[in-house]
Amino acid sequence: MSGRDAAGQGSAAGGIPRLRPWAGAPLLSYGFRPFFLGAAVTAPVALLVWLGVVAHGLAPPTAFAPAAWHAHEMLFGFAMAAVAGFLLTAVPNWTGRMPLNGWPLAGLAGLWLAGRLAVAFGERLGAAAAATVDLAFPLVLLTVVVREVATGRNWRNLPVCAALASLLLANLLMHLEPMGVAVTGALGHRLGIATLALLVALIGGRIVPSFTGNWLKRQAAPALPAPFGPVDKAALALTVLALLGWVARPEARPVGALLLAAAVAQGGRLARWQGHRTLAEPLLWVLHLGYGWLALGVALIGVDALAGSFGAHLHALTVGCFGTMILAVMTRATLGHTGRELTAGPATTAIYLLVTVAALLRVAAHAAPGAYLVLVAFSGLTWIGAFALFLIVYGPMLTGRSARSAPR
Repeated sequence: MSGRDAAGQGSAAGGIPRLRPWAGAPLLSYGFRPFFLGAAVTAPVALLVWLGVVAHGLAPPTAFAPAAWHAHEMLFGFAMAAVAGFLLTAVPNWTGRMPLNGWPLAGLAGLWLAGRLAVAFGERLGAAAAATVDLAFPLVLLTVVVREVATGRNWRNLPVCAALASLLLANLLMHLEPMGVAVTGALGHRLGIATLALLVALIGGRIVPSFTGNWLKRQAAPALPAPFGPVDKAALALTVLALLGWVARPEARPVGALLLAAAVAQGGRLARWQGHRTLAEPLLWVLHLGYGWLALGVALIGVDALAGSFGAHLHALTVGCFGTMILAVMTRATLGHTGRELTAGPATTAIYLLVTVAALLRVAAHAAPGAYLVLVAFSGLTWIGAFALFLIVYGPMLTGRSARSAPR
């Protein structure tokens, strides 16, 4: 598949142009550009600060406790930027409407950046003021996506709007604690993780078999991914139920059993998508790997719940699932939407391997208390390496003109 085929650009039904003319900086020509760049910068910088907290007692001037700041920024700084970049690019394809670009896009990206600065310096700014600034971005993003889905009558994607509303609520719950309003930081943290996991199950459940099927057809493969059906609906329903239970009662044993059942269902779903036939194309197998981390992560937090504990294996989801899926989507979308061939070179494969090592080391740290700090440090360094390499390889694509519009 060529980059142009994957990008979904050109004309919508009825000949409606898919892009408003924009003669300014390429960075503001499409939603994925500023937000993927912001996510890729935030991921290593926030992690580097956190390693400084762990190793040297660094005290960031935030209103959050250091561990809460780390959790908040990885969810609502890094991951939220990646979600925004994906949705601002995908929603126009879903609705047939023109995407946000130019100065409105700059304003939205500015709100996200203002939130990062407000949270980082919340101690000086004040917890309430920091929360107000930070919550403006998810609120406006939700408004934009709801407007596009409603105007385009794209009711199939209303669950995405519900997920954005849930992320907004989760962010608010985390802010209420440093504001002294309510002790809801941990609840907001869990709700944010659960919502992102459900987004992976929902959207990943569309794109993984779809991209795999398209590629396998061109390879004349003997089997294709199973179509969406009752198995998928049951797996999604069970996962929603299990994660909602986990948000409410993370240490309850019945919730642990539900989580294990959901993990088995998601693993069974993944097994139907012919992932073993994609090993020749890293852009595809990394999607299957990321989805596999979803099933494993849900299983591990289920094991924690059965043991009456919480938090030991959260990083299977946050580093393994979210980190891998975000890099998988950002690399693929950047290649496709900048007119490049959809194939992974050695550097892109190295990005995937680095984030995989980071996830494995971070999960292993809990099983080796004597080497915990060493494993956490090496996990952090490989995570930083993955995103630094992404910035080196993909940064120029995000900030430069698309290949198809470049002089030949």
